Amino acid sequence: MNTPTTGSHPARYPDAAAGEPTLDSWQEPPHNRWAFAHLGEMVPSAAVSRRPVNAPGHALARLGAIAAQLPDLEQRLEQTYTDAFLVLRGTEVVAEYYRAGFAPDDRHLLMSVSKSLCGTVVGALVDEGRIDPAQPVTEYVPELAGSVYDGPSVLQVLDMQISIDYNEDYVDPASEVQTHGRSAGWRTRRHGDPADTYEFLTTLRGDGSTGEFQYCSANTDVLAWIVERVTGLRYVEALSTYLWAKLDADRDATITVDTTGFGFAHGGVSCTARDLARVGRMMLDGGVAPGGRVVSEDWVRRVLAGGSHEAMTDKGFTNTFPDGSYTRQWWCTGNERGNVSGIGIHGQNLWLDPLTDSVIVKLSSWPDPDTEHWHRLQNGILLDVSRALDAV
Repeated sequence: MNTPTTGSHPARYPDAAAGEPTLDSWQEPPHNRWAFAHLGEMVPSAAVSRRPVNAPGHALARLGAIAAQLPDLEQRLEQTYTDAFLVLRGTEVVAEYYRAGFAPDDRHLLMSVSKSLCGTVVGALVDEGRIDPAQPVTEYVPELAGSVYDGPSVLQVLDMQISIDYNEDYVDPASEVQTHGRSAGWRTRRHGDPADTYEFLTTLRGDGSTGEFQYCSANTDVLAWIVERVTGLRYVEALSTYLWAKLDADRDATITVDTTGFGFAHGGVSCTARDLARVGRMMLDGGVAPGGRVVSEDWVRRVLAGGSHEAMTDKGFTNTFPDGSYTRQWWCTGNERGNVSGIGIHGQNLWLDPLTDSVIVKLSSWPDPDTEHWHRLQNGILLDVSRALDAV
């Protein structure tokens, strides 16, 4: 095992002090050399569209043979607040849908599908021997000594099998997930909030038990911290190096960052539907992308095989998928089709259908973040489209 790097967090650019530039220093030399090309990391920025401002008044639907099998598909996509929908079979796009005002080259927030991307980066570093999943987290990030992560292994973080005092209630202002978001700049800060994501992670506590599934977004940011520590790169740079730059993507992805420049690994990535489908294509191709191998065949095999059924305690998931599990930051249905998915709140899905060698992307804006009603409708679409592909 490589000895992890210790010390401060990665600088935003070579020779910069950790945390620099700040809102007060970005216009000053030498920081302006970097900041003038990365202003979106310092100041909220809006895109100037290459297309006319007047958005089209109708959705773009090319559902082809899928619509012949599912004549109500477009209606179901509309009813579930779909912004983008794409079906990639092999290397052919066999169906696409974009709501009015949303174009094929528009980026969309992935929410927790971002977790599956982070898990893939960790897999690449495991394959290189730079991360040992059996090692304790604090072997890589000693700053987490005394926290709930003092003792659990990297694999237990990957599989979310740690009992943590972390309430993942997205609409409760007192929840840890909202404090997490405020620390990362997603909400207005409150007095007493941790200064950044790194500090927030050190505050987490729990009873120390492991082996039972508990969905906790903080786990993914811990993984990103480990990635930074073993590579010496900022997480955004590692995500590019080990995944995005190998996909032959049409567009750069984006990721939100906190005041230190730390990427919001568990939910902050945005990209196009077509580029997200390339991630799924890489997985179904055994870990190989146009730019080379991303992860090993063994890593992909373990994801597609699923994790521990005994550990899975999420009734909202097992009510639909009784043999479901979670492993390496992917949800595994355990159904007869072997469907595996990256899932994000408000209706984000990167869905793999190995039986038909297909990837389904559904990017949405549900009015509620995470309810049984919306998941039931979403899963119904994904399963019906998968079965329709059998006949296409």
